[in-house]
Amino acid sequence: MSGICHGRVVVVTGAGRGLGRAHALAFAAEGARVVVNDLGVGLDGSPGPDSPAAQVVDEIRAAGGEAIAHGGDIATTEGASSLVTAALEAYGRLDTLVNNAGFLRDRMLVNLDEDDWDDVVRVHLKGHFLPLKHAAAHWRAEAKAGRTPTARVVNTSSGAGLLGSVGQGNYSAAKAGIIGLTLVAAAELARYGVQVNAIAPAARTRMTERTFAETMAAPGAGFDAMAPENVSPLVVWLGSAASAGVTGRVFGTEGGQITVMEGWRPGPSADKGARWSPTEAGETALKLLAEAETPGAVYGA
Repeated sequence: MSGICHGRVVVVTGAGRGLGRAHALAFAAEGARVVVNDLGVGLDGSPGPDSPAAQVVDEIRAAGGEAIAHGGDIATTEGASSLVTAALEAYGRLDTLVNNAGFLRDRMLVNLDEDDWDDVVRVHLKGHFLPLKHAAAHWRAEAKAGRTPTARVVNTSSGAGLLGSVGQGNYSAAKAGIIGLTLVAAAELARYGVQVNAIAPAARTRMTERTFAETMAAPGAGFDAMAPENVSPLVVWLGSAASAGVTGRVFGTEGGQITVMEGWRPGPSADKGARWSPTEAGETALKLLAEAETPGAVYGA
């Protein structure tokens, strides 16, 4: 297969279903050789009866592409390390990492168990960090050996990580953490030929099917606005050599819309040149808030 990812080796985590599956198929359609990672767990992270990764591999091969399955837990050192090793042993290289794996344990904060907090943060945030760490170590070694890669990382955040989401304190915190991780990785890894970006997608998957089950484009338009396949073209481009120069960015993507998300930056400010009293600080804060932009609403509020 030819395409903008011809010859590249791409790893996609959580690629057995939903967005990950769509990404894996889209990369393969653009000529990439794909490592399809999926642990095969349920929506809440509990063990499933089988892994869907092999099914996605079969789809890719049936279409004339190349792919292998990986069933390791990428939120463990062993699983993340073996994921990188699988790509190198099968194809001799690694060019792109797409961190996508995750699940939900939704509860209001007062009902959120510690285990539900730990498990969601572990899979989303640690499950981004560990594959990134092991891939970055490989790319750094390549760069130091004089073989600077054209490497790409695409992380998966969420609007919940940017704005918050009622009933999803664990998920929102993890997704916000992924943004911070993305910015740090982009700054640290640029010297080794690695670009790191993130997406905040909206699509109908197992995790969002209740939210988006009825959300479609206008009747007769013939376009399912919430199909996960709508997100993948941007991910493929970010994962390709064609995205040269784009790093440390966050993109919102939904249906046919792509948005460059602009995060925290200084707004209205006041400097007394000396220490404020509490009353002065409060009066000044209220004046500055009156000049500032109104933040976006928390999902579900």
